[in-house]
Amino acid sequence: MRLANTQDAPLGADMEQWDEFLKGRYKQGRSEEEFRQYDAQANPGVARFYLQNHENQSFDYVIAKEKEYFSLNKGQKSIWEAAEFLNTLVDDSDPDTDLTQIEHLLQTSEAIRADGHPRWFVLTGFVHDLGKVLCLWGEPQWGVVGDTFPVGCAFSEDIVFPEYFKNNPDLNHPVYSTKYGVYEPNCGLDKVHMSFGHDGYIYEATKNHLPQEALYMLRYHSFYPAHKHGAYSYLMNEQDREMFRWVNEFNKYDLYSKGHVKPNLKELKPYYDDLFAEFFPATIAW
Repeated sequence: MRLANTQDAPLGADMEQWDEFLKGRYKQGRSEEEFRQYDAQANPGVARFYLQNHENQSFDYVIAKEKEYFSLNKGQKSIWEAAEFLNTLVDDSDPDTDLTQIEHLLQTSEAIRADGHPRWFVLTGFVHDLGKVLCLWGEPQWGVVGDTFPVGCAFSEDIVFPEYFKNNPDLNHPVYSTKYGVYEPNCGLDKVHMSFGHDGYIYEATKNHLPQEALYMLRYHSFYPAHKHGAYSYLMNEQDREMFRWVNEFNKYDLYSKGHVKPNLKELKPYYDDLFAEFFPATIAW
């Protein structure tokens, strides 16, 4: 995620090298197999991002950030205001796109709309990444974006770059390093603390306005170890398993719409003005 004038430089990478890498991220007409290709040599900036993420996303870190942000005490913003802020960002954890964030949101929601899904589903496509406003309050890039995973229990080998957990303080913790850690078998994901980031934050901001299916999509759309590899099934309950079919349905739009044509904001704005007003008040707490 690139943020103008940020003190958190893009992962310590050489800027010219990183910009060259970004130029190649956006392609038309890509197959599904071409997306989410992570290789430390081919994608050095993404690899550096995940090194920082995996070293720092500990159980204690997550609990502290949840306490800081999940009370939603940062003020009120409309959906458009949050989206306009994200227009300054490009996600450094994502090897697949150099679209602005608002273009990605519209690309996702328009693909959902084109397939005839309910309006709440279209809305979910638009708002799913708005939790990235965390960057507005100075959160580091590795603490906002990227794949998510449970903390307080053993890290799965299905997490991208699992070797980068070697310096995480929880790796050899007597409880947090065990299969179930602080949780009970099949306790349900609502009792599990996920690595901190925009998924959990947008869930908290919208949980009083959207249906349960949408909230699962928002809360777990970056939980790739689960919906790509089936990891952590032993923490899930029956509701999770039922709702994850919606997460998987959403995921193909979030991911595979990234090679589509860039949307026209001016033409689409009236439709989204009506859609936002149907589900949200003029502003919501962040």
